[in-house]
Parts: sequence; C-alpha cells; structure tokens
Amino acid sequence: MTADPGVPEKRVIEQRGLYFDELEEGVVYAHRPGRTVTEADNVLFTTLTMNTQALHLDAAWSSKQPFGQRLMNSMFTLSTMVGQSVNQLTQGTIIAQLGLTDVTFPHPLYHGDTLYTETVITSKRLSSSRPGQGIVTMQHTGRNQAGTVVALATRTCLMWTQTAHLEA
Repeated sequence: MTADPGVPEKRVIEQRGLYFDELEEGVVYAHRPGRTVTEADNVLFTTLTMNTQALHLDAAWSSKQPFGQRLMNSMFTLSTMVGQSVNQLTQGTIIAQLGLTDVTFPHPLYHGDTLYTETVITSKRLSSSRPGQGIVTMQHTGRNQAGTVVALATRTCLMWTQTAHLEA
C-alpha cells in the first residue's frame, strides 16, 4: 500500500518497558493500577496449577486455621506482583528471566484485598559475555490496600541495551 502524498505519515508509539540503559538503580517504580484479587482468581489459579491445598479451597476447614479464612495462593501473589511490573519495566526489552530469589510472604493476601507492587532496581551491569545485553537485579515489593507488605522477591533479568535492540 502506498502512502497518499497529501497525507502525512502517522507517528506510531509502541508501548514498551525500559531498556537496560534507562533503568536507574535505587529508583522506586510504582506499578499502577493495583489488582483486587478475588475468590475466583484463587480457585482458578489453585486448580490450574494442581495445588489442592485446603488453605486456598476449603472455606470451612480454613475458618478453623490460624488466619480464620482462606488465603490467596502465594504463587498467584508472586505471579501477579511480577506481572504488574511488566508494562513499565520489561515489556519487549527483556531477553530472559534468570532467576527469582529471596521470595517471602510476610503477611497473607485475602480475597478482596488489592495488591500494589513497587520495584527497585538494586543492581545492573553490562554482560561480559553477551554484547548489547545487561543483567539487572530488582526487588519487587507487594503491599495490600493498607500498605502491609504481603510479598517480596528479588528477580534477575537479562535485558537489551537500547542501541543493541534497535540495531537487531
């Protein structure tokens, strides 16, 4: 299709994450909006992953346990926390997730809570073996609507540098 010479070309801006060069150590990246979690989320995720833990599925049994109610599946919490960071940080700019470490869940997330995630870049360095790529370590923190920390995770990713990715 040929462009009409009388009509200017439209500028296209594609949503993406940040390149290695754009990520700043120590900056807090607040990922919004939050995600209100539901009973349906919990039951679906729990059954899809074959984690039949009664703490996630059995309301009567869970009511007699220390927290008095069902808990959101912690792997759902972790996945959602990482997922909330994608549009702002890694969409189209990540090559690979290299690992998750130091994952903790200091407080439960319950049905009806809203999960808010923030990420801090704790370190970054250019790869010594992969030109045009860098290794970024980030700390994800998930909080509920009251600001209580419900999850923490350190995540390491292999990221494109902007110049290398645009040349690829």
